[in-house]
Amino acid sequence: MTEHSERPDLAALQRRLAEFAAARHWQPYHTPKNLVAALSVEASELVEIFQWLTPEESARVMADPDTAHRVRDEIADVLAYLLQLCEVLGVDPLTALEAKIDRNERRFPLEE
Repeated sequence: MTEHSERPDLAALQRRLAEFAAARHWQPYHTPKNLVAALSVEASELVEIFQWLTPEESARVMADPDTAHRVRDEIADVLAYLLQLCEVLGVDPLTALEAKIDRNERRFPLEE
């Protein structure tokens, strides 16, 4: 594992994921259908960590080092599959998010 002193940007992470998959000849398996399924599985593994916690316990989940490590790993897995899906579909995730926030602001205006 390589230690990085600077925080990588989204495009750099997408390139690393693509290079990782290409080096292992995984591209034939990285179809939109398979990536969405993998994303769902990883999101479910994140849900599993919180499944039976009370709201108060869930707010303190990062206080336990072992659980915090599991949470970070599952979040990373979810993000990795989401970024790979975006790459395969040609979706810029930050542009998509910005457009969605804009739509939500119009859809749910502040009440005065």
